[in-house]
Amino acid sequence: MSTLQTIHDVPVLMCAPDGEPIGNERDALDLIGDAGYQGAQWVVVPAGRFSEAFFQLRTRVAGDIVQKFANYRLGMVVLGDISHHTAESPSLRDFVRECNRGRQAWFLTDIEELRDRLKA
Repeated sequence: MSTLQTIHDVPVLMCAPDGEPIGNERDALDLIGDAGYQGAQWVVVPAGRFSEAFFQLRTRVAGDIVQKFANYRLGMVVLGDISHHTAESPSLRDFVRECNRGRQAWFLTDIEELRDRLKA
């Protein structure tokens, strides 16, 4: 179940932590369709909803999903602690850092961090 919230005048689709796993572009398209239908500009997905392949950059799953959101001009937030993934992978750590510098995909630990980002 997803709910639409407005944070600093920005419509944000908040995905529930318990839902279908997101492991490929088709899963991302389902979220994108839902977000578009509800008028969201950002989609927030709990980190636990992503498959393990998402956090292994060699699979290209993360890049493909982020690109799909970019193609539809929607922002994507991976919400939650992924430090155990970044500790094991310098390339994932770099990917997260680069994403967080932009305005397309963010890896954030909590909703307060999202509120701060959307305020700017």
